[in-house]
Amino acid sequence: MHEALYYEKIHGKRVHCHLCPYECQIPPSGKGACGVRQNIDGILYSLIYGKTTSVALDPIEKKPLYRYHPGEKILSLGTRGCNLHCDFCQNWHISQDANAPTENVTSEEAVEKAKGLGSFGIAYTYNEPFIWYEFVLDTAKLARKNGLENVLVTNGFVNIEPLKGMLPYINAMNIDLKSFDEEFYTKICKGSLKPVLDVIKMSAKSCHIELTNLIIPTLNDSDSTIRKMVEWIYDNLGSEAPLHLSRYFPCYNMDLPPTPIETLKRAERIAKEKLKYVYIGNA
Repeated sequence: MHEALYYEKIHGKRVHCHLCPYECQIPPSGKGACGVRQNIDGILYSLIYGKTTSVALDPIEKKPLYRYHPGEKILSLGTRGCNLHCDFCQNWHISQDANAPTENVTSEEAVEKAKGLGSFGIAYTYNEPFIWYEFVLDTAKLARKNGLENVLVTNGFVNIEPLKGMLPYINAMNIDLKSFDEEFYTKICKGSLKPVLDVIKMSAKSCHIELTNLIIPTLNDSDSTIRKMVEWIYDNLGSEAPLHLSRYFPCYNMDLPPTPIETLKRAERIAKEKLKYVYIGNA
């Protein structure tokens, strides 16, 4: 175990975690909403430091990042847990399962593996990397010293101060913009939209950004919702911000039918009214 960053001790050996907008106040022996930060005798620990569920050499386009090192491969690492609980989670077997099996890895091993495989960097992906904060930060610093680049594939549901602590070591991010509707975030993801928008704006000033919107029939696929999202992207990031429109398939706790291809094409037409780089994915 590894003592967590961004928390404070409060009364009765409770701790207040400041990593993400949940701002969990955790009693002794309790865990935060992410399931991987635990209060042990008044100290908050990360239960996943140096623990990985997945290691692979991936095409960068799989992240998806289409306008950053195109055609190259990157070492991808993931662990378990997530601070959102989306009904449609594609990686639920690691993100929502507190007992998903892991193997040990050190920052040094990750960097050496990336270099040995000829990867240009390391991507922290598969589940939510910000809840792996301490390990990602240490590894990203070491990777940077060794001439490697760092990529986050994230839901963007993190507080601004931890974001500021991480951004100096990050070269690119793909951020999930799950919907442009607060009710969708509240009901379907158990989170909120505004913190994600704040993270997108700040991150875009520091590194390469691409956004992904998983389009789900009847929930976030209306013309008005898509247009509102695209206009926000255009106003805040400009016309060259890449947007990936991804096809939904039934998964985890959601059994709605798959997104029709025509819905994706309609969303693409709307997005291209404002944005130059729009991609249909998972189709």
